[in-house]
Amino acid sequence: MSKILIVEDDQAIATGLALNLKIEGHEADVVHDGEAALPALRAGRPDLVVLDISLPRKNGLQVLAEMRDGGDRTPVIILSARHDEFDKVAALRLGADDYVTKPFALAELLARVIAVLRRAGRPIEAAAGDHRLLHFSDVQVDLDTRVVTRAGAEVPMTPLEFDLLAFFLRRPAEVLARDLLLREVWGVRSGSARTVDNFVAQLRSKLEADPEHPRHLVTVRGPGYRFDA
Repeated sequence: MSKILIVEDDQAIATGLALNLKIEGHEADVVHDGEAALPALRAGRPDLVVLDISLPRKNGLQVLAEMRDGGDRTPVIILSARHDEFDKVAALRLGADDYVTKPFALAELLARVIAVLRRAGRPIEAAAGDHRLLHFSDVQVDLDTRVVTRAGAEVPMTPLEFDLLAFFLRRPAEVLARDLLLREVWGVRSGSARTVDNFVAQLRSKLEADPEHPRHLVTVRGPGYRFDA
């Protein structure tokens, strides 16, 4: 059982989501405004936060920024009623682990909750013995400790960003379709291709020497992406 904090001012959405999470075996708490979010987070110490952007008193992006600035790495799924690409990119840059645009299918959101909890709760292919290190350019990726460094400096990564990067590294030179990435990394059977595009853009901004002209995370027009070492 996981503890999940829902920060959502629409009572119908919050109540329905909390009920379905409880049916799935989780513990769910609800607060309805941004000011109440951080105290609830500190008091409840949840495993995951489902955070709406459009909140009274303090919006979700402000709440997320305060969490990350304070060193809180609790996984966060952003909910947004706005189809504004700026909000999505801003949420990712602030350290969101995933986002869902309203209106959403409840089954999809529940699947994303499970996927984020799974990613946050287990290392990728953890093994005893020596750490497995992968390198490209000036980047080093430790698959056991889930630490990424660039030119010797640690690069902050959300669990989802790390999982996406690791998936690319395990499949070098392959053309990876967006729907394959959604299925294998996000753990969902359907979703927006723009979700993948935004996360790849985040990885490029952190790891590429020239994110506008990437050398390693290459776009293959139409199908998706390819990792070149």
